Amino acid sequence: MMTQIETTVHYDNGYEDEYMIQEDEWDRDMLLDPAWEQQQRKTFTAWCNSHLRKAGTQIDNIEEDFRNGLKLMLLLEVISGERLPKPDRGKMRFHKIANVNKALDFITSKGVKLVSIGAEEIVDGNVKMTLGMIWTIILRFAIQDISVEETSAKEGLLLWCQRKTAPYRNVNVQNFHVSWKDGLAFCALIHRHRPDLLDFSKLNKDDPLGNLNLAFDIAEKHLDIPKMLDAEDIINTPKPDERAIMTYVSCFYHAFAGAEQAETAANRICKVLGVNQENEKLMEEYERLASELLEWIRRTTPWLENRTPEKTMAEMQRKLEDFRDYRRQHKPPKVQEKCQLEINFNTLQTKLRISNRPAFMPSEGKMVSDIASAWQGLEQAEKGFEEWLLTEIQRLERLDHLAEKFHQKATNHENWASGKELILIQKDYETATLTEVRALLRKHEAFESDLAAHQDRVEQIAAIAQELKYALPTADAWTHLSLRIR
Repeated sequence: MMTQIETTVHYDNGYEDEYMIQEDEWDRDMLLDPAWEQQQRKTFTAWCNSHLRKAGTQIDNIEEDFRNGLKLMLLLEVISGERLPKPDRGKMRFHKIANVNKALDFITSKGVKLVSIGAEEIVDGNVKMTLGMIWTIILRFAIQDISVEETSAKEGLLLWCQRKTAPYRNVNVQNFHVSWKDGLAFCALIHRHRPDLLDFSKLNKDDPLGNLNLAFDIAEKHLDIPKMLDAEDIINTPKPDERAIMTYVSCFYHAFAGAEQAETAANRICKVLGVNQENEKLMEEYERLASELLEWIRRTTPWLENRTPEKTMAEMQRKLEDFRDYRRQHKPPKVQEKCQLEINFNTLQTKLRISNRPAFMPSEGKMVSDIASAWQGLEQAEKGFEEWLLTEIQRLERLDHLAEKFHQKATNHENWASGKELILIQKDYETATLTEVRALLRKHEAFESDLAAHQDRVEQIAAIAQELKYALPTADAWTHLSLRIR
């Protein structure tokens, strides 16, 4: 029969964990229960070996193998990642006590006050003290730092279990003892994180042995969680040992929380990579759109700057129609591209600034200001082109009107003058009688009077021809006609 010794763990945060006081009261009632001791032996031994194997060693008997302090110091180094003082290698009792004290001092340095746990009891193989010390280590390094929704340690671990198992039927985690007896809570934790490992819908609440064995076997095979208890240890105990269950469950927490953290980190990295790729895509898109828009401006501006008039009204009308098509069809999409280009540029700069990345510098000649300057030149050329077209069309319309007027007056004059020259060169007066000569004279006087009346018309036709000559570079025909009329 073991001597009852009170073991309490104090933390430097200024308060004693309430649940620890409750556990100590319960522990004193359970000290004589062999099942309690057996469960802690199995669980704590498996937990220690899950860490010691990283250093290439293990323990077989928890109260014996820690007596010289060497493996205890090694365990603390493995789980903390820190170096402890060099151990004493002697085999005398005081060497062992010195090593255990180095281990206990290290635990104390991590903010844990040990009460009633001394090096002598560990060296002497006191099972109660050894299990209490290992539980202290488990609390400090495996449970204390668990934090879930502003709760920590035991409460945080319990809340995590409740959150993860809430959607599962017949699972109601309220504690770390009887809530786990049927094995469904263990299976629910596994299924929540690795649904590929078991089919929860096929589990039977009335088969706790099968459920527990399934969960423990899967955890050992696929999750690298060593088997810390036998299913029979839990089923055959009215109230499984809380410390043993907490230790076992904490391994599930760290296995899955580690995976979740890794997944979160991977997702964060993927997000960063995704943002970078999106930024790169925006940069490439900006460069492409800027190049295409600038090329279109370079092609279009010379066309708008061309002031060479066409020879006919029909050709100028086609030119005007082409300009209207440009205004209706070709330019509006480019206006949208220019606006989208500016939006993409500003969006990209904002994304880079949020990501603490350097600002984007487009290729030479493709800055937003370069595009704005080129666009301004396009607008100016377009405005001048429209004014020129309208002026040129008005000029041609006036020339058409003058030409038509010239044609009508010249035709009328030609019709009037037709045959008059032949009459004037005739010499019929040489053989005419006096009476006939007088008749011819009256006729000639009438012609001269008519000719004087047509002189104003001739001058009008000559004036129109002169205007056409200066208005049309190819008005030779009009000039020739004018000379003929003169």
